Amino acid sequence: MIWNWLKFALPWAEFCVYEQQTARWKIMGLAEKREDSLKVLRTIGVLAAGLGLLGAWSTMAQAETRVTLKSAKSASSYYQMAAQFAEAAKTGTNGDIIVTVEESQGSVQNVMEASVRPGNYMFTSPPALVASAQAGTGPFKGRPTDKFAEVRALFPIPSLTMHFVARADRGINSFADLEGKTVLLGKGSFGAKEGEKYLELFGLNDKVKLASAELSNAVAALKNGQIDAFVTAGSWPAPNVIEAAAGMDVKVLSLSDDQIAKTGRDLAVIPAGTYNGQTDDIHTSSLSVIAYATTAMDDDTAYALTKTYWGQKAKMGQDAQWWKGVTPDMLVNITGKIHPGALRYYAEAGFPVRDDQK
Repeated sequence: MIWNWLKFALPWAEFCVYEQQTARWKIMGLAEKREDSLKVLRTIGVLAAGLGLLGAWSTMAQAETRVTLKSAKSASSYYQMAAQFAEAAKTGTNGDIIVTVEESQGSVQNVMEASVRPGNYMFTSPPALVASAQAGTGPFKGRPTDKFAEVRALFPIPSLTMHFVARADRGINSFADLEGKTVLLGKGSFGAKEGEKYLELFGLNDKVKLASAELSNAVAALKNGQIDAFVTAGSWPAPNVIEAAAGMDVKVLSLSDDQIAKTGRDLAVIPAGTYNGQTDDIHTSSLSVIAYATTAMDDDTAYALTKTYWGQKAKMGQDAQWWKGVTPDMLVNITGKIHPGALRYYAEAGFPVRDDQK
């Protein structure tokens, strides 16, 4: 309120000073004083403008809510998703919420920082990793679990979806048909580790030849016949699968329900037509990824972020197709508790939420 008073009071003070000085000029005939007085008036005017601007900045600072989103490596698709969401949050809230994206080395780091980051901290992670932190197991063994217990889910984002991509002319129509073939898994990535696990699960561990190459070479190697298939994980549609399907005929394999159950992962359905030449839905496994906050985030902010996410998702999908794979049904993949602010939105929208998530 003081800012509004000053914006009117200071110009009035300027006018009064001017009137008083003018009267003195007339009485004393001291025209040389006029320039000094005008300097005083200009100083008062600058002060008034500065205070008014400071007041505007103060109002803006009070109106903005700032959120930090810990994401992934800057070159990854998940960092791109985080940047898209940050822009959507700004647009969807008319600038009331500003999301700053931070690069991360991975989900373990994201969850670790949840125990020490205050206020409006958001991060992305598979639900199983959060559960591990809350139980004090795996990479979180020996760490206090009380802060991890304060982690709360907000909404699902595109999943890490397994793709088994084969040349269409090699007679590979099922996972079993990979026997005797040359397969590129890549090195060190989630997809490589997952692919290796699946080969063992389905009895193909010693029955395929693993290509010694980086996943970045997979499309070229498939085209020139050096490999028969490659394995990749990412949100669909995956850029390297799009590239492969655009340059040649490929077959993206489906897994049976029993195979998906054995993997311990979630079912993902990639709709027909997602990739060039794909005439049927692809049933495969996926690792769900969720956007989380902690109880340090107030309910109104969590509500606004969740409402804005679902409200802006269609628009984000116009720029990047991976958002089209996210549906309210994916809330079922959230283990643990959902933030009360997000629950408020889900109740309004009629989204399916289980009792154990509340």
